[in-house]
Amino acid sequence: MEYQDKYDKLVEMITDDVEIDGKEYNLKEDFEKFFVKGNKAAGARIRKVMQELKNLAQEVRVDVQSYKNSL
Repeated sequence: MEYQDKYDKLVEMITDDVEIDGKEYNLKEDFEKFFVKGNKAAGARIRKVMQELKNLAQEVRVDVQSYKNSL
């Protein structure tokens, strides 16, 4: 995956519906459901999306380091 694709995926995960393991997640809606309405299942969905964000962010960090070292 190219760096622009990874950036676009990060933005999409935060702002739009995202599919993970065949299920649709919307981080903004789940934040409201969890923090405003107290829906515990929404908290689990938030954690799932955040884990995917963490993994993608780590890939971006590795890419940045590799590119920096090649300069």
